[in-house]
Amino acid sequence: MISAGLRAELRQRVHNGQHQEAGAFMTPRLNVILVTPIRILGEGLEACLSRHANICLLPTVPDLLALRETIKSANPDLVLIDVTQGTNLEEVRSIAAEHPNIALMALGLSEQRQEVIRCGRAGFVGYVAREATIDALYQAMLDVGTGRLQCSAEISGGLLRALFRMEPRSPAASADAALTRREGEVLQLLGRGFSNKEIARELNLSTATIKHHVHGVLGKLKVARRTQAMRRVQDSPWIGAATDRLGDG
Repeated sequence: MISAGLRAELRQRVHNGQHQEAGAFMTPRLNVILVTPIRILGEGLEACLSRHANICLLPTVPDLLALRETIKSANPDLVLIDVTQGTNLEEVRSIAAEHPNIALMALGLSEQRQEVIRCGRAGFVGYVAREATIDALYQAMLDVGTGRLQCSAEISGGLLRALFRMEPRSPAASADAALTRREGEVLQLLGRGFSNKEIARELNLSTATIKHHVHGVLGKLKVARRTQAMRRVQDSPWIGAATDRLGDG
C-alpha cells in the first residue's frame, strides 16, 4: 500500500522535476510486478525500467494466475498487466476487489473510449497506450502512484459523457442488466462492426447460434435492426461490457 505521506512526496517530487536516476537524490520506490506472456517484452521492459532508481522490479509473471501466487509473497504497489494479447477482465476485477491497495495498470491498451471504459470497470486505475514510449510509461507509472491519470482530451470527454449517461439508470442500462454474458459479448462485437460470421469465429460458435443471440440482443434492446444496436453500444459503450453476468445465454 502506498501511504498518504509517500503519495504526497511523490507528487511533490514529480512537480519539481526531481525524479532522478541512481546516484542522484532518490525518490521513494514503487514496487512493481509486470504481467506478460511475452518473454522478450518482459525482459525489454525490465531492462528499461531498471535504470530508474525509484522503480523496484519484483518478479515478472506470465499470467493472472501466477500474479495471484506472487502477490501472496510480494508486496507490490503497482502491477503492469499486458493487455495486448487480450486478458480476462473478470479475473482482473476479482484481483482488484481482493487487493484494493494495489494499483492495476493496463499496458498496451488500444486507446479507444470503449476499451478504456471496459478496463476502468474491471478495476484498472491507469493505462498506457500501445503507441506510448518508455518515458511515457515511466511517467504514467508515477502518475498512477500519486493517484493521477493521463489520457487524451477525447478519452477524458468520453469518460465524462459515460458518467453522465450512467445516472439516472436509463432503459438502456436496464436492457444491459437483462443481457446474458454471451449476449453481452455479441453486442460488444456488433458495436465494433463484426458480421455474424466474424462474431462466430471470434467466440468459437456456429453462425446459427450467433443469429440466435443477435435476435435476443435486438429484442432486449428494443431495436429492430443490428445497425441500431451498433449505434446504441457506440453511444453507451458500457452496455454489454459488464463482467459479472450469470449464464452463457
